[in-house]
Amino acid sequence: MTNTNRKIVLGVSGGIAAYKIAELVRLFKKAGDEIQVTMTTEAARFVTPLTLGTLSERPVLTQIFPEQVEGSWTKHVELGMWADIVVVAPATANTIAKLAGGLCDSMLLAVALSARCPVLICPAMDHDMYLHPVTRKNLSGLEESGYHVLPPEHGELASGLVGWGRLPEPAAIVTCIDKVLADPKPEKDLAEKLVLVTAGPTREMIDPVRFVSNHSTGTMGFALAAAAVERGATVTLVSGPTSLATPRAVDRINVSSAAEMAEAVARNASADLVIMAAAVADFRPAHPVDSKIKKSDEPLTIRFERTTDILASLGASKISGQILVGFAMETENAEQNARRKLVEKNLDWIVMNDLREPGAGFGPDTNRVTLFGADESVESFPIQSKSSLAKQLVARFARALTRT
Repeated sequence: MTNTNRKIVLGVSGGIAAYKIAELVRLFKKAGDEIQVTMTTEAARFVTPLTLGTLSERPVLTQIFPEQVEGSWTKHVELGMWADIVVVAPATANTIAKLAGGLCDSMLLAVALSARCPVLICPAMDHDMYLHPVTRKNLSGLEESGYHVLPPEHGELASGLVGWGRLPEPAAIVTCIDKVLADPKPEKDLAEKLVLVTAGPTREMIDPVRFVSNHSTGTMGFALAAAAVERGATVTLVSGPTSLATPRAVDRINVSSAAEMAEAVARNASADLVIMAAAVADFRPAHPVDSKIKKSDEPLTIRFERTTDILASLGASKISGQILVGFAMETENAEQNARRKLVEKNLDWIVMNDLREPGAGFGPDTNRVTLFGADESVESFPIQSKSSLAKQLVARFARALTRT
């Protein structure tokens, strides 16, 4: 093992997965790292400070102002400046909530808030706690604030359930730390590249009051636009109706209907990378009326007609060297339908998710997808925040674009 000689603050919170941390400390020491362990009081119920203190060769810190420690009133600041990385593992739902809220009632939280280095959060909890909208919101907020998040694994949990929430094995955490420290900032491999992203739903009017739409919030598309900007791209975002704020440095075009989106996309279709994440209506009322349809006891019949297939149009006129990515939201025969769409619409990639899977699709701040390539490649991504997923997807598209 290569001697890395890094300075690591390891924050342990009170979850059953704390039993894995002794092995993690051992791996750090074997690599020549200096380790300072901090623990919440609840964590000490799962693994003793004596154990981790012996392995790390440093006294474990729990209180913000530790007794019999020189300069105890500023120890958290000192550690925040000393560390090359702060790792919180396991990070329970409670600790994640406190970090997201900026609370500071333990040495672990105080060091994380004081850190001038990368902070890696390793969530571990029961399946339903991890997928709870509040936990998802907290993790998304931490990522937006610059924290790194290593998604938990799927498997048997302490509750007896099987699902997402297992703390990755210590070796996987070490690998993630290596990656974070080797490349703490995204490459600017999309510099001087034009990227077009579509996001959100469309609205097809029935009358001035009513419309046909879907449950898309636009979160995935907005995250993709932000990820492309991080890699240096000039980004145009064509968005249907959504309440989301425009990502930094993104040129946003607001549209409502599928026809408006088709027109905006056509004006920007020369982009180097096109990511069609919007949930565009396939049908619209054939004859919308100019005045409100009044309530009646008689059945209401509305005839629908097809909207323009924007993705198929882009595929039919794809520019040489352009990367074209589509999305497939499916509820049955997901893989078969996604692969057919990939071929029929002349795409380079298609991102498939199954609406029936917990934590995937519309609404949640998480997603779980499979990426199918025209080169017959297949890559599955575990459930994670849409922000984290967007960064991974854009990184793959960027590598392909720079090879063309």
